[in-house]
Amino acid sequence: MLHELTSNYLFGLVLSIAVFLLARELAAKLKLPIFNPLIVSILVVIAFLKLTNIPYENYNRGGSILTMLIAPATVAIAIPLYKSFHLLKYHARSIMAGIIVGSFFSTFITAITAILFKYSPELMASVLPKSVTTAIATEIAVKMGGIPTITIIVVIISGIMGAIIGPTVLKWAKIEEPVAKGIALGTSAHAIGTSKAMELGTVEGAMSGLAIGVAGVVTVVAAPLTLKVVALFI
Repeated sequence: MLHELTSNYLFGLVLSIAVFLLARELAAKLKLPIFNPLIVSILVVIAFLKLTNIPYENYNRGGSILTMLIAPATVAIAIPLYKSFHLLKYHARSIMAGIIVGSFFSTFITAITAILFKYSPELMASVLPKSVTTAIATEIAVKMGGIPTITIIVVIISGIMGAIIGPTVLKWAKIEEPVAKGIALGTSAHAIGTSKAMELGTVEGAMSGLAIGVAGVVTVVAAPLTLKVVALFI
């Protein structure tokens, strides 16, 4: 009976959504950054599968449906961006400069880390796109000879840390401009950062969504170029 239930594609789908919704309610009540809904959801699902000895393959029949929705969900961020298009036009130069500089800086810091810790070229290719959303990052990693699984893990960690620490850093730096907040979160923490930005406001969410797309384009160019340069030193 249990095997038949968990083998159904609805099992993984319903489990993922239910756990995330509960985790989000928990985060809203506790108001502690460490209880990020994504972190809590991942840990709870892993613990549940381990304790019940349910094979990952059974869970992933439904879980993979959510994976396929990552790209469409990223595109859907264009809706709040459209609503704030007047701000994009007014701050166009500042916005583009901020995203481009932020993307190159992120890639540069990752490269320096790779040199210091003597990463292999394969590992380097896997972690370089860490600051762009999963759908874009995995494609970049594969083309550079990286390992998609490692890329996904690094992207999630990067996004969660950005969403947790980002608002505090912005507050500490006394950055109150909604456009600047959104660009900072989107450039450094991609879709997870955008989720946090949307909690701050519509403008923050729209600008963060824009940052995801532009940062992805910049990283497509910056990551392979950086990999070639760093290969000379490792």
